Amino acid sequence: MIKVRFAPSPTGYLHIGGARTALFNWLYARHAGGKFILRIEDTDLARSKKEYLDEILESLAWLGMDWDDLYYQSRRFDIYRDYAARLLSEGRAYTAENGAIIFKVGEEEIKINDLIRGEIKFDAGLIKDQVLIKEDKSPTYNFACVVDDALLGITHVLRGDDHISNTPKQVVLYKALDFKVPDFAHLPLIMGKDGGRLSKRTGATAISEWRKMGYLPESLANYLLLLGWSPGANQEIIPIGEAVKKFEIKNVNKTAAVFDSDKLQWLNAQYIKQYDPGKLCDLLIPQLKEAGFVGGENFNREEIISVVKLFQSRISTLADFVDFVDFVFLDNPKFNPDAKEKLLNKDLSKEFNLLARRFDKIKDFNAVNIEEEFRNLVKELGIKAKELVHPVRAAISGKTVGPGLFETMALLGKEKIKARLNMAEKMWKSAPNLKCFILLFAVVFISGLFSGCGTVKGAYQGAKEDWKNLQKWDDKFRETWW
Repeated sequence: MIKVRFAPSPTGYLHIGGARTALFNWLYARHAGGKFILRIEDTDLARSKKEYLDEILESLAWLGMDWDDLYYQSRRFDIYRDYAARLLSEGRAYTAENGAIIFKVGEEEIKINDLIRGEIKFDAGLIKDQVLIKEDKSPTYNFACVVDDALLGITHVLRGDDHISNTPKQVVLYKALDFKVPDFAHLPLIMGKDGGRLSKRTGATAISEWRKMGYLPESLANYLLLLGWSPGANQEIIPIGEAVKKFEIKNVNKTAAVFDSDKLQWLNAQYIKQYDPGKLCDLLIPQLKEAGFVGGENFNREEIISVVKLFQSRISTLADFVDFVDFVFLDNPKFNPDAKEKLLNKDLSKEFNLLARRFDKIKDFNAVNIEEEFRNLVKELGIKAKELVHPVRAAISGKTVGPGLFETMALLGKEKIKARLNMAEKMWKSAPNLKCFILLFAVVFISGLFSGCGTVKGAYQGAKEDWKNLQKWDDKFRETWW
């Protein structure tokens, strides 16, 4: 039976590289009907923390991975010391002055048949004698790793190729202890788009942080799968169940994978589009509560599902949702600069008034009936639909982009739409007019000439100050509406 393991150290959070290694091991085991072992390498007692351990376990489970057994190296120190004592008794190791136990490395050639890279040879002469048990009686990484892999029956070791340098050190220990050497498969590194090692700037973010940023576990697992593995046929969307059926080591690339956050965001958007609206609603409700749009448990879940259905094709992450839908829950929309510009560009108070009247007559306020009345009005006015579509969208949502306008109107409901159209209409009727400003400027300027300013320059300077005051008043006016 195939048996693999993922062995994280709880000295930090689970990042992209570690999660990819865990996923490949898990898929390999599940594909072959084998076992996936989770081994916590917590021999560094000073740096190991429970918060890191909890985050690692939670992140793995969130990504959809389960494990058949769980081991902690910190609970196995006596086992490692027994095997070190055996090597001492056989003359394969010696004790240093500080009490550390050190393994004597021979000079024989070491080679492995890596399942991804093929045959790899190592010169044992370049490997120094290695510490097995440190001065504080704790085991070293390589020694504990070998003992555990052997005793737990690990048949295949899948890990990042940054561990290749550890392989010869471990192989000599397997042989010295008469353990069967497992098959190795060293996965390609994950690089940033800049060609360097993955960093926080290029994607080395904890899995828990990607979760907080609104990424779905299905899309993140899918993307991790594509970092060094391909099912062929340029397939990009691969649900985890399908991945279990298709995953094989022979399809793992030798070359480094490149982490592209834009690609991950695109993939997340595809999953959101396909997500069950009810399940998506449950994921989004906490964000709506945090924003103050939903209070306690007293909310209409079906209404929120309707909002989700309308907007799920427009968002790339769950974190986008609140900003996209705020106008649905607010009494008055918050206007972004582009939406303000759309409304201020032209006075459409007459058109908005006519539209509100038409909508008032609709008995069944659905998208089909709304569109029919809208297009009839556009035809009667002899204007292009876009001349009214964009300002109306801005007026009802405070935004310039969104789902279908008529579907959005139906979602908001007749009364809310009428109120927002009327608000925009009042804004235009009360707004300062540019011609009025120009006329006032001219009046102030001319009066300055005849009121003792003495010169054209003096009159201009006086008018300029008054113009600034008028602009300040205009700004205050706009703030009351936006």
